Amino acid sequence: MKNSTDAQSVAKESKELALHYMQTLVDVARESFLILDRDLRVISANPTFYEVFRVSPKETENTLLYDLGNGQWNIAELRSLLEDILPQKEVVRDYVVKHIFETIGEKTMALNARQIDTVQLIILAIEDVTIREELQKKIADYTEGLEEKVAERTKELATKISELESVNKSMVGRELKMVELKKEIEALKKRSKNGNGKNGNGSHKNG
Repeated sequence: MKNSTDAQSVAKESKELALHYMQTLVDVARESFLILDRDLRVISANPTFYEVFRVSPKETENTLLYDLGNGQWNIAELRSLLEDILPQKEVVRDYVVKHIFETIGEKTMALNARQIDTVQLIILAIEDVTIREELQKKIADYTEGLEEKVAERTKELATKISELESVNKSMVGRELKMVELKKEIEALKKRSKNGNGKNGNGSHKNG
C-alpha cells in the first residue's frame, strides 16, 4: 500500500514539475497556448491566449475545451485533431482550422499539439494566421489580376504591331511604286528628249 502511495506521490510531483516548466515556457510565447489534461480540460492558458480570444482565466481554467466561450470551441476539426489524430501520432503540426467566433469574428488557426503520456498532459499551440492567409489571398488575387492585365496588354500590343506592320508594308509598297513611276517618268523624259533632238536635226538639214 505504501509503495502504491509513494508511486502516486512521485507521479503527482512529476506532473506538477512538468506543468511548472510548461507554464514557464508558454507564458513568454507569442502564440496562444493551452495546457490540457487527459480529459481535455484546460489546466492553464498563457497571456496571449487570453488577449487574442478575449477571455479570462476564470472562465477558461478547469473548463472542458469544447465548452469554452459558450461552446465556441466545439469545432469538428479540433475534435478530430485531439480525439482521433493526436492519440495515434502524439505530435501534430500545422493543422489548419477555420472558425467564426462570436467575439472576434472569423479566424484561421494553425494548431500544433503534443501529447505527453508520462504526465498525461496535452500542450496545444494556437497560431493566429488569419492576417497571413488574407495577405496570401490578396497577393494571389493581385498576381492573377496582374497576369490578366499583362496578357490583355500583350494582346493589344500584338494587334498594334500587326497594324503597324501592315501600314509599313503598305508604305513600302507605295514607295516602291513611286520609285518605279519615277524611273518610268525619267525614261519617258529621256525618250522624249532624244526624239525631239532627232526631229530638230532633220528639219535643219532639209531647210
